[in-house]
Amino acid sequence: MKELSELQQIADDWIKAHGVRYFDVLTNMAQLAEEVGEVARIIARRYGEQSEKESDKQRDLGEELADVLFVTLCLANQTGVDLREAFDKRLQVKAERDRDRHRHNEKLR
Repeated sequence: MKELSELQQIADDWIKAHGVRYFDVLTNMAQLAEEVGEVARIIARRYGEQSEKESDKQRDLGEELADVLFVTLCLANQTGVDLREAFDKRLQVKAERDRDRHRHNEKLR
C-alpha cells in the first residue's frame, strides 16, 4: 500500500510527463466538484432511491473515486499541503472530538 506522500509524488510525476502543467487551482477546484458530482450520481442511482439510467450502469464507482483522489492530490501538490500530515492531524482531532459521540448514537445501533 502506498503512502499518501507517494501518491502525491506519482500525481506530480504524471502531470510533468503527460499533463504539461497543473491546471490553475481554481480550475482544479471546479474539476474536483465535477468529479464529486459524478460519484454522487452513481451512488444516488445505484444505492439510493433514484433509478439508474442504462448509460450509468457501466460507470465504475472506483474509477470515479480515483478521479476525485487524483484531483485532490493535484490540489494538495499545488498548495503545498502534505496530505499524510493533514490526514493524521485531522484523524486525531476527530478521535478526540468524537470519542464517544458515535458509540452513544442510538441511530447507529
